[in-house]
Amino acid sequence: MNFPATIRPYRPDDRAALDDICVRTAYNGKDAGPFYDDPGILPAIFAQPYAALEPDLAFVLDDGRGQAVGYVVGVADTPRFAAEFRAEWLPRVIGRFPEGGGVPGTPDAEMRRLLHDPERMIVAELAAYPAHLHIDLLPDWQGRGYGRKLMRTLWRALAVRGVPAVHLVMARANVPARAFYDRLGFHEIEVPDMDGSVACLGRSTDPAG
Repeated sequence: MNFPATIRPYRPDDRAALDDICVRTAYNGKDAGPFYDDPGILPAIFAQPYAALEPDLAFVLDDGRGQAVGYVVGVADTPRFAAEFRAEWLPRVIGRFPEGGGVPGTPDAEMRRLLHDPERMIVAELAAYPAHLHIDLLPDWQGRGYGRKLMRTLWRALAVRGVPAVHLVMARANVPARAFYDRLGFHEIEVPDMDGSVACLGRSTDPAG
């Protein structure tokens, strides 16, 4: 019997699936695993800490059989999250990913730099968009409306908390993702000191906004 896919809150037993989805979509929507000596650093930055520190803002797309095939994770207050990331999350993963590890210039070394610099998330130009998010779906589940449903689920949860707006940071090379965000009403936010390879996008948490 086939069961319909549904969006539900994240559960601790989804962690392995989140890790897998994160790695398999991290290279501009494609599998980033081959580019890293330890691809586990990707979910350690972009998925696990969100589910661990703000689980009420973590939602998964369930394939109808209990398996997560996509997710959206977010935080309501980026500066607070950056502080909690340093104080509570880094001590959990520093043994596996010590600061300065990896061959200089490699993707592993760059991700370790990001891991150990959570304050990079605090950007003055994004203060009006206090929340931020990450969303990923496995390729077979993209283009079917589920990404929009995940986003709306998170927006509603943020709006209930009184959070007015949300932002995200994306690689400019990920053209399909940019088209997706544009369709959802995101707009680019000018951040002069931002690396030119990435773009900051923001929108209201109002689903109709």
